[in-house]
Amino acid sequence: MSWERFQRYYLPIERLGCALDVSRVDFPDDYLMSMASKMEKAFQEMEALERGAIANPDENRRVGHYWLRAPERAPSPDIRQAIKTQLTHIHDFSCKVHSGQIQGAKGPFEQVLLIGIGGSALGPQFIHHAFDAPLNDKLRFAFFDNTDPEGMDCVWAQLDEKLGQTLVLVISKSGTTPETRNGMLEAEAAYTRKGLSLGAHAVAVTGEGSQLDCYASDNRWLARFPMWDWIGGRTSVFATVGLLPAALQGIDIEALLAGARQMDEVTRLPDMRQNPAALIALMWYYLTDGRGTKDMVVLPYKDRLEYFSRYLQQLVMESLGKEQDRDGKVVHQGITVYGNKGSTDQHAYVQQLREGIPNFFVTFIEVLKDRQGPSLEVEPETTSGDCLHGFFLGTREALYEKGRPSITLTLREITAHSVGGLIALFERAVGLYASLINVNAYHQPGVEAGKQAAADVLTLQRRILQWLQARPGTTFTLEEIAQSLDFQKERLFKILEHLSANPEKQIRKISDTSLGWCRYGYK
Repeated sequence: MSWERFQRYYLPIERLGCALDVSRVDFPDDYLMSMASKMEKAFQEMEALERGAIANPDENRRVGHYWLRAPERAPSPDIRQAIKTQLTHIHDFSCKVHSGQIQGAKGPFEQVLLIGIGGSALGPQFIHHAFDAPLNDKLRFAFFDNTDPEGMDCVWAQLDEKLGQTLVLVISKSGTTPETRNGMLEAEAAYTRKGLSLGAHAVAVTGEGSQLDCYASDNRWLARFPMWDWIGGRTSVFATVGLLPAALQGIDIEALLAGARQMDEVTRLPDMRQNPAALIALMWYYLTDGRGTKDMVVLPYKDRLEYFSRYLQQLVMESLGKEQDRDGKVVHQGITVYGNKGSTDQHAYVQQLREGIPNFFVTFIEVLKDRQGPSLEVEPETTSGDCLHGFFLGTREALYEKGRPSITLTLREITAHSVGGLIALFERAVGLYASLINVNAYHQPGVEAGKQAAADVLTLQRRILQWLQARPGTTFTLEEIAQSLDFQKERLFKILEHLSANPEKQIRKISDTSLGWCRYGYK
């Protein structure tokens, strides 16, 4: 790595307090010029998207997450006004909660339970963790981000004594997402056991007229905030999905929006050498041959950014992981994302990254400011932060020595402004890269297929239970049940094993050394 190459491919963005270094990606000097026409098309498509072009022809839907931080750019007065009104509503509601004007049955709210999944949880979780300060947060947070009963029990153990001072945010665009609906019903049961009403402690963030919207209205919940069809879950951080939890926690949401808005201004530039999102997209294209042939390992050297790799997993993989391109051609695209945090990574998988199979590239995130206030010297003239920075530089160098490429994003410090910019940077990079590989970044047919398959399993389970309940006291082999119900045996076995492990289902199992001779019956 020469100093000359570093200077050529190091892009400082002073007004945003960040910089991008792509010098450790060994592309030839004529690479950027060779991609000029592809990037010009990507810029044009992004411009059309921001003007309100239809992004999902199959749904006749626009994509407007860029308007959330710059309402004046929205294509219609109605959308501009809706964004501004929503922001005012978020501010007003949060202030009333913080002041105690809106409170729970047992007094002012002290904690929040956020119930959501996917984009309705990952963005809020990332922002919450980035600014989590138990002594300074206005409200403490807990999350239901799955439908795991035991996971919910762990959360209830934290919240139980203050349930009457716990605000519940239920976030689901359709209101029918099973994981979120299950969490809401579990919450309702928990409040009822305490002699409390969920409605007096609950807020819905959902599509207007959805099942959840109607339920919240009928049960007189504290508030209802809309989710718009032109905002996808994975790009909803700057909508109510992300801003309401952030405001309740006490984060400066105006600074979040300002950081995103300023990053948008930079990443709108049609000059790919001065546009960090374009450079990232071009590096992804070069490193993965435009076909996702390598994984992206995200290594932020800052504990506050630990959840960023989880957030990026959905943003990148759900957006880019597509079977077909926009012309209907089978392409099997995507970039696999995983990550840990520095310097934990050095004690986890850097050994393989340096000396194992070279099927990846690294995105390092460096944060220059160590902490608020002075640091202890753990060695002469050396602090813990100095050590962390040394580990980052050492790991990057050790990987490069072995031909392992990396991209480095540097942030001056972690603030609401810089985090807003960080999110906006990768949102734009994903959109530009999607154009380069000709896939639609804004739909997710595979997710819907998985939901339908899960619904089919639950339908089968109900049929199995009804069949066994109609024959109490008798046990049957898998073969007998499969023949009667015309079910595939492996799926039948998995469902019966789950049912028999949960006593409330009242399904007993008689084991046998051969799976085919195990017997199941209703007690």
